[in-house]
Amino acid sequence: MSFLKVEDLYLYYRTRMGTLQAVDGVSFSIKKAESLALIGESGCGKSSLAKCLMRLLPRNVELFKGHIYLDGSDLMELSDEEFRKTIRWQRISMVPQAALNSLNPVIKVGEQVAEPLLIHKSIDKKEALERVRELFSLVGIPQAFMDRYPFELSGGMRQRVIIAMALIMNPEIVILDEPTSALDVLIQASIMNMLKRIKRESNLTFILITHDVSISSELADKVAVMYGGQIVELNDAESFYKSPLHPYSQKLMASVPSLREDKQPEYIPGAPVSLINPPKGCRFADRCPFRTEKCSEEPPLVSLKDGNYVRCWLYAR
Repeated sequence: MSFLKVEDLYLYYRTRMGTLQAVDGVSFSIKKAESLALIGESGCGKSSLAKCLMRLLPRNVELFKGHIYLDGSDLMELSDEEFRKTIRWQRISMVPQAALNSLNPVIKVGEQVAEPLLIHKSIDKKEALERVRELFSLVGIPQAFMDRYPFELSGGMRQRVIIAMALIMNPEIVILDEPTSALDVLIQASIMNMLKRIKRESNLTFILITHDVSISSELADKVAVMYGGQIVELNDAESFYKSPLHPYSQKLMASVPSLREDKQPEYIPGAPVSLINPPKGCRFADRCPFRTEKCSEEPPLVSLKDGNYVRCWLYAR
């Protein structure tokens, strides 16, 4: 049974150049304790989808509609105040991009991580800080760092602080938006190993947003490939990494260097599609090596097993 189910979700922005269709009819579902990797090029709508799930929307929203079911309840029916009090950070939390920008430079990191407990749970500060110590131990931060300011920590340690902040309220779903961006390779590996350990030891559901295919394979049970504001393939991780279906997915996998095969990485020709007045039909058509006349029409969602699908005419009967 699906724990999180998204149906026909739309998020459009008003801009000076026109309406930007950041999330355009997205649907997917994941089970409890499952990890979904959301991959795609920069600007395809991945972070906007995360903002939909957290309801952290900017002022220039033109359209926001659809259904987000959490354990059977439609979160879109909640008011903003109800969502803030009962869902955001308590049942769904998020690790945003750019850890340093997410931390207050003049407050010690231990106090910042404890703050949600003080505000939402109204518990004693001493008890809250004890919970922070336990979390710091879980994410690999020395307890002495609780009394340090963000600028006194390395990039990797700041990222661990943000992850601890996302876990402090014991949420059921954690959204990881590029959790290893701007970190060197060794620190990336350390962060991913820590997340895999947390996944094994807890009952958390993860949504990992990344443009790095190799990073996504570390945590994913399912993979959603996003292009031009739409999910073009939703598949089990094992099937996806062995044999991706959508032409865009195939090009993404072909761009990843291989250690086991003697072949050159490929590239995707052309430029990403504009989300302002995107073309009709398949949005990947202009860059697709398998393009046909049929691609000028909107491609169907071809169902696979367990609610997975691919959006492509190649698989339509």
